[in-house]
Amino acid sequence: MNGHIEMAAAFDRAGFEAVDVHMSDILSARVDLRDFRGLAACGGFSYGDVLGAGEGWAKSILFNAVARETFARFFARADTFTLGVCNGCQMMSALKELVPGAGTWPRFVRNRSEQFEARLARVRIESGPSIFFAGMAGTLAPIVVSHGEGRAEFESDVARAALERAGLCAARFVDNHGRVAARYPANPNGSPDGITALTTPDGRVTALMPHPERVFRAVQLSWNPFTGPDSPWMRMFRNARVWVG
Repeated sequence: MNGHIEMAAAFDRAGFEAVDVHMSDILSARVDLRDFRGLAACGGFSYGDVLGAGEGWAKSILFNAVARETFARFFARADTFTLGVCNGCQMMSALKELVPGAGTWPRFVRNRSEQFEARLARVRIESGPSIFFAGMAGTLAPIVVSHGEGRAEFESDVARAALERAGLCAARFVDNHGRVAARYPANPNGSPDGITALTTPDGRVTALMPHPERVFRAVQLSWNPFTGPDSPWMRMFRNARVWVG
């Protein structure tokens, strides 16, 4: 993908040491995730941005014994966190059988508009367990969207209701009045109830379709209602650093 530099910069600014790990490193066992506390699955045209790139990425893990065991062991550790963004969000949703507490997560499929959507959108952070969004509930902030397959598609209405009941929707698209966006273009992909971010019951794993790493500095926003050098999105990376300790 091509979003890894921005992601590394955001984590670096929060006080982490960011390490670029390729899937080939995992598949060949040159790198083991047991050496890490955090994992960020980035976005930005992974696999040349072919349709279903995130799901293909997930299958390279699910159908490889070494990679599957490595990721499953990482997700099961209580001292780790995981962030999936855009292609990484689609990938994480396709890995939900390995992620404790992600059983009700949806797939992410083609936008209702049948086109690639790239611009600023507005989201609201919901109250929930995500370690990334600790203390951020109710935040309304602009954020970059850049995806062709961001629509949340649930296995059933029962699964969707269970996710909502458990408070695992971490963020929603909203309109300029702060209301949940049900219609295009405020809702750029057609996800039900504006759902655009997910988390797990323990909050250690969070996946979102928009790109916080592209707007963690205020100067990156074409419309910036905030003061100071950082946008509200920088807080989620600092929250992860605080959680690690």
